[in-house]
Amino acid sequence: MLLIYRFLLNALFPFIISIIYLRTFLNKEDKIRYKEKIFNNSFNINKNDQKKLIWFHAASIGELNSIVPLINKLNEKQEYEFLITTVTLSSSKLIKKLFNGKNIIHRFFPIDKTNLILNFLNNWSPDLIIFVDSEIWPNFLLEIKKRKLPLVLLNARITKKTFMKWKLISSFASKIFQTFKLCLVSNHESKKYLEFFKAHNVKYLGNLKLASKNKTTNLNNFNKEILNRSKFWCAVSTHKTEEIFCLKTHLNIKKKHSNIITIIIPRHIDRVENIKHECDKLNLRSQILNEDEIIEENNEIIIINSYGVVSNYLSICKSVFIGKSIAKKLKPVGGQSPIEAAKFGCKIYHGPFVYNFQELYNLLNEYKITEKINDENELAKKLILDLFNSGIINNVAIENINKLGNKILLNTFYEIEKIIKNENFKT
Repeated sequence: MLLIYRFLLNALFPFIISIIYLRTFLNKEDKIRYKEKIFNNSFNINKNDQKKLIWFHAASIGELNSIVPLINKLNEKQEYEFLITTVTLSSSKLIKKLFNGKNIIHRFFPIDKTNLILNFLNNWSPDLIIFVDSEIWPNFLLEIKKRKLPLVLLNARITKKTFMKWKLISSFASKIFQTFKLCLVSNHESKKYLEFFKAHNVKYLGNLKLASKNKTTNLNNFNKEILNRSKFWCAVSTHKTEEIFCLKTHLNIKKKHSNIITIIIPRHIDRVENIKHECDKLNLRSQILNEDEIIEENNEIIIINSYGVVSNYLSICKSVFIGKSIAKKLKPVGGQSPIEAAKFGCKIYHGPFVYNFQELYNLLNEYKITEKINDENELAKKLILDLFNSGIINNVAIENINKLGNKILLNTFYEIEKIIKNENFKT
């Protein structure tokens, strides 16, 4: 299986390069640093050899946000330097906002090709390696194991669909998952799947994303008049077709209340023009809002065109709809994480398809802040009750979530420290 994987990767590599080049012209890749993904001599090594290097790989924004509290905790004594690799352009921009730069280096994750891997590991020579969530790259993992470097799978999440795919190549999957010295899983389902493949030292501590801190709110996009006279609700991480669902919900609310503003934050912002087109077809006044712009008067649909700003809007919304959960024609469905909204104490609405985060939704349901809806009429009725009656932020839920998050963070920190202390780190 490994030989097939390597053969296909090598055969497709010229095509991958072409795709990355194309993405630079579409502003989906860094126009200079894209080379870090595909060229041997472009890593720009500038590490501090006097400090131990901990390498975190977090593919995109969600994974990146989840490791911020842990890195900050590990960085308290200033004993380590941190290399963070990501894949997406948006995540690289966000790093500058999340960290002050001390002991933090960012690079783009190279393609999982043997010569790139060897050069990357030879140059960086990390002391501890931590892959986040579901980042599984066979060539990297096997080479790391060959070098006997300590490797951790952090906040691991394996869905049933992913498990069934790995199960088709069970012996190969076992070989891959056994490269990890420690697997800290985010839910019990993932623990069961990893144990099936006989992964080493699998532990359930809880979802590390619950330890994330609410970011400083920035309401520069709003003027005080709009904030005072309007009611807001958010649709977060929406996918194709779900925006139409949200627009129909808005129209239903509008029949009774005209002072309503719907904020749509799509999962992929390259679709904002398409969403605006749908607004135009329904005669809804809309605005594509960039990070440095002000909401214009008389617009009722605001379409967010920037990453890393969700918290700004959650802070003013009592009620939130979480996407990838209701579009029956959407494949694959299965929901998106509700954690960020939960930590603001928002009332969270979702469709029937949240199985990728079922355990998390069950937990939040115990705090009475989540509720399933089936259509736009049902959501509109719920939102009217929330927004125009005595709905309040659930402070008890916020307190419980924060306590649980802090516990998960401390337990995760202790597990990572055990790995560090048990290894012969370079001095």
